[in-house]
Amino acid sequence: MKVDAFGVRKIEGSFDSLSPASGAQFSLLPPDNPTGNFTKVGQRIPVKVVFDAESIKGYESRIAPGMSATVNVELK
Repeated sequence: MKVDAFGVRKIEGSFDSLSPASGAQFSLLPPDNPTGNFTKVGQRIPVKVVFDAESIKGYESRIAPGMSATVNVELK
């Protein structure tokens, strides 16, 4: 993972769990398309990632929920 706030530092971790639906499905007011056409709307699916303790050393207090990151997933 590369967290935008940390520049080029790479952080490693492992996938822990996946939400059963996108955030829009669980919201009180789902994002409806007001024009009535069928345009594609971006959705986010929450996932839980457990960080590798060694790769976040020195950054533990700076990591917060909602930060933007670029994530590459390797399936084994």
